[in-house]
Amino acid sequence: MKASGFLKNTDISGSSRSFAYLTVGALLFYLLIILSLLVSDILYVDMHTFWSVLRSKEMQFAIKLSCISSFITALLSLLVALPAAYALSRYRFPGMILIDTLIDMPIVLPPLIMGVSLLVFFQTPVGKAIEQSGLRFVYTPQGIILAQFVVACAFAIRTIKAAFDGVDRRLEDVALTLGCSRQGAFFKVTLPLAKNGIIAGGVFAWARAIGEFGPIIVFSGATRFKTEVMPTSIYLELSVGRIEAALSIAILMIIIALATLILFKKLGGVGYVWIGR
Repeated sequence: MKASGFLKNTDISGSSRSFAYLTVGALLFYLLIILSLLVSDILYVDMHTFWSVLRSKEMQFAIKLSCISSFITALLSLLVALPAAYALSRYRFPGMILIDTLIDMPIVLPPLIMGVSLLVFFQTPVGKAIEQSGLRFVYTPQGIILAQFVVACAFAIRTIKAAFDGVDRRLEDVALTLGCSRQGAFFKVTLPLAKNGIIAGGVFAWARAIGEFGPIIVFSGATRFKTEVMPTSIYLELSVGRIEAALSIAILMIIIALATLILFKKLGGVGYVWIGR
């Protein structure tokens, strides 16, 4: 795969060709690294091992819990992200820069910090009161959903805000002049036009949730048949030296990630979380 192949359909003058080769060469260099890693993972595990790992009871439990928890997390993220993203996109209020920055914190912070912060919160009087009320989160399956939600919701908000930013506000203003209320303009104009971006936000939140590791291992643990999800399964398998088993799970997650990213791009998430900022 040569750089010239990339450029054959591109109108580039002779003076700019060297620069084009340099930029495409950098792209191909990084692409080669990613492909080398993926191919190495795939070639390391034979199909028999791959399917035997996926058919094991432990793995089936982890896959089931991962799918259920991430689906619930995606729904919760959409319920919060939809109005929150609209508020960030359409309204201006005091402390806007600070609020916008705080929303991005789960995106840029190491995920492990979110898990530690959740543990600390549930040691405070408010957190202890929540636990004592019967709604337990620490080292429980419910805690997995909470840990996923804290991180995934930020991605959903940022993606959906980008979709709302891409909707011309003048269309809403026209709807208002024609007698629509603000809510009516939102549901009849803005929501349909931002539909693909909203779905992309839900897909992104789901993908982020199903791949979450740091907050879950700290806040919920990795107990077999209780709080084990696919990312923590990889950790457990590696901890006992079962590299093939860990890679089998990793390959499954790579397939999920590839499918999710393709769907995300198809739905209009090309610029990712910082579109329109």
